[in-house]
Amino acid sequence: MKSRALQVAAHPRGEVGPEHFEVVPVELPDPDQLAAGSVLVRNTWTSVDPGMRLRLRPAAPDGYFTAFDLHAPMDGVLTIGEVVASRADGFEPGDVVWHSLGWREHAVVRAGESAMNGVGTLRVLDPGDAPHQHFLGPLGPMGLTAYAGLAVVDGLSGGRVLWVSAAAGAVGSLVVQIARNLGHRVVASAGSDEKVAWLRDDLGVAAFNHRSEPLGEALARLAPEGIDLYFDNVGGEHLEAALDAMTMHGRIALCGSISDYESEPTGPRNIFLATAKHLTLSGFRGSLHLDLLEEMQQRMAGWIRDGRLVAPETVYDGLEQAPRAMADMLAGRTTGKTLVRLG
Repeated sequence: MKSRALQVAAHPRGEVGPEHFEVVPVELPDPDQLAAGSVLVRNTWTSVDPGMRLRLRPAAPDGYFTAFDLHAPMDGVLTIGEVVASRADGFEPGDVVWHSLGWREHAVVRAGESAMNGVGTLRVLDPGDAPHQHFLGPLGPMGLTAYAGLAVVDGLSGGRVLWVSAAAGAVGSLVVQIARNLGHRVVASAGSDEKVAWLRDDLGVAAFNHRSEPLGEALARLAPEGIDLYFDNVGGEHLEAALDAMTMHGRIALCGSISDYESEPTGPRNIFLATAKHLTLSGFRGSLHLDLLEEMQQRMAGWIRDGRLVAPETVYDGLEQAPRAMADMLAGRTTGKTLVRLG
């Protein structure tokens, strides 16, 4: 059976571009030739996530997912698809599934094999009325990351002042809405006036453009009493500004550091404030909080039904568009979840 996959052609040095990838033909077993325990999936939606940039380096950071191999299909990319054929118990043709062999049009997936700390293990979904791609966004890993980060930083309580950076992105936009629904007072930052207007007018939170107003001045204006909690998607100067603005005993969820993914790290230079203010900085990954997945999906689905949570998407069509999708996302040109629609 003939299909196509995207491979890494070269490690980027600096910004990601189409020249770092190649679409190649691949041969897969015909449906009647599958090995026992295998499932043939036609991929329909594949995820584009900031953390993938770390895996485009020759070596990924210690403790993170492994780097992508050159000139080989990109394993460990979350994807939604439809079962074409199955020789594995519990999987039937037509089932909608979630797995980790994305950035390709078809995949042969082994049932029961753990992938990406379990978050990418092949599983059957029951979408109901939900759009299938929501299981890559608010009902999937992005939702789990947002929900788990708030659980880590403040136990999913409310009533605090929370700053969210990269607040119009896939995770940040969900953090903003979950926190608002829990009763936090949210300050959000993003990199364009259009995104700030959306955060302010559509999501109803205080927001500022970090490209046109210094971080410290914006935080002093919107949270003059300081911030109690910070959900960090950016690192660098944003984390430095948060340390300056934190109240005593504040808490910081370290989710991502997108400012460092394509350039040298820039700080923070004031880390001693974590000691002086008795702060707690907690690094976390959503994939290590699968115990929260069902609870998260139930709450998020309820908020979506009630109109209390929206899931913006930036969609690119076709496998060839995946490199552009990644480049646009890393440059801040997308809003919400960045997705590639495959069929």
